[in-house]
Amino acid sequence: MNFFLITTILVFLSAAFGFINVRFLKLPNTIGLMVITIFFTLGVFALSYFDDTLLNAEKYIITQIDFKTLLLDVMLSFLLFAGALHTNFQQLHVQRWPIFVFSTLGVLVSTFLVGTGTYYLLLLFNLNIDYVYCLLFGALISPTDPIAVLGILKQAGAPKKLETKIVGESLFNDGVGVVVFLTIFQFASSGSATVSALDVLELFGVEVIGGIVFGLLLGWVTYRLMKSIDDYDIEVIITLATVMVGTVIAQKLHLSAPLAMVTAGLMVGNDTIRDSAMSEITETYVDKFWELIDILLNTVLFVLIGMEMLVLAFQLDYVIAGLLAIPIILICRYLSLLLPITFFKKKLDFVPNTNLIMTWGGLRGGISIALALGLTQDMHRDLFLVITYVVVVFSIIVQGLTVGKLIKRLS
Repeated sequence: MNFFLITTILVFLSAAFGFINVRFLKLPNTIGLMVITIFFTLGVFALSYFDDTLLNAEKYIITQIDFKTLLLDVMLSFLLFAGALHTNFQQLHVQRWPIFVFSTLGVLVSTFLVGTGTYYLLLLFNLNIDYVYCLLFGALISPTDPIAVLGILKQAGAPKKLETKIVGESLFNDGVGVVVFLTIFQFASSGSATVSALDVLELFGVEVIGGIVFGLLLGWVTYRLMKSIDDYDIEVIITLATVMVGTVIAQKLHLSAPLAMVTAGLMVGNDTIRDSAMSEITETYVDKFWELIDILLNTVLFVLIGMEMLVLAFQLDYVIAGLLAIPIILICRYLSLLLPITFFKKKLDFVPNTNLIMTWGGLRGGISIALALGLTQDMHRDLFLVITYVVVVFSIIVQGLTVGKLIKRLS
């Protein structure tokens, strides 16, 4: 089965499930698609007792897709650029310091809190997992997923100041989270004796700071090119080339491609740059093109997340551990946000109950699953993959469906 056929099947399923959701369920697209895909996969499991043809076909499709590479190296750059392009730059600038602290210190604190909590949780199941592997789980589950957050917050009706904090944090903290994950992964793979503190600082500095600086350069070059012409077709293609070429270069230079794309997207989407570089018709076409890319890739992604349950090694104690991990992760997120929110609350006039809303609104998604798939068997991949999947499904379906009501009640 070739790449085009697999892509065709995924797009067909996305269109079919999307139609069912819009026509009958009327849930937010990210939630509806994931729910329908999970039920479809469970239906395929049930059908396999009589005829396993469909199950084998679905398993084959999943095994042919490197979900980690597809999401982290390809789809994420497009989705983050599209998300950043439509983010209010002025509001983001006002909230820059809390967003910076949430997406750096918040991720680090959450990683260690979740890792410690998970270590002791697994001891209850007589699973004596090395602490460093629990930290890896803390790193992969701590970043909130911008793809899930952006899709659901659009319909949640959050106050602009609060929406900016949640969206801004989710745009940046996945890039930071991936770097933290890779750093701990190096420790876990080679042992702390061969990885010095200087190596960690170098990796973190090059990936994070280098990614942001490269993103600024990309955004500036894109702006200059678009300002020098007035042709909406070519200007749309320039933005597409920015993402594709920028991602390839960032990967070759070992910079954070997600952070580079967020920075470039924010720069190109800035109102000042829009007014000076884009005509009204160009602005319309650029926005509509990236909205379409966003919707298409989101749709395919959440269908894939639903199908990924086929590769899980479901064991009862793994699933129970996943369910018990949910409150631990939520408490750790609340605690990791507590200090920065308390510090910035009076200076920036936060809405009431910001911590509770940001805790419940910090959804986990495909990035966590992709990182979990990158674990080796020595790192207890099957265990952490099941726990991650349980947390992500709960996050997207339960938290995603209730965050709007929570915002209306508390803010």
